[in-house]
Amino acid sequence: MQPFSIPVNILKAGRNQYKWHADGEFFGIFENSEIKDADLDIDVCVIYDDYSIEVSCRITGSVVVICDRCLEDLTLSVDTGFEDDEFEDADVVDLRQDIYDYVCISLPMVRTHPEGECNQETTKFLSK
Repeated sequence: MQPFSIPVNILKAGRNQYKWHADGEFFGIFENSEIKDADLDIDVCVIYDDYSIEVSCRITGSVVVICDRCLEDLTLSVDTGFEDDEFEDADVVDLRQDIYDYVCISLPMVRTHPEGECNQETTKFLSK
């Protein structure tokens, strides 16, 4: 079984729990990802019965992106999740794209270090 995807034929009836870890390698498979590195814990609960598949996912940890002001690495906390029940007639519950999307939309639009923590060499040119 690949991380972040679950073949439906291995699911037991009822609650199925999965714990995964995502790092920079995971985000590297997506073209143009702004996420340079990550340390994320992903907890997934899949409730399966003969008629439906319900997924609940919680994502916590941190990611590294580029600071919009000084262009240095910036670590941001992530605490997000989602629920999905659109896996009817699927052979595989593939959560890769959902995990990527929800982490990306949880990040702030403007990504900067707190005031005074940016690279001083770079920011001195901004005031000119």
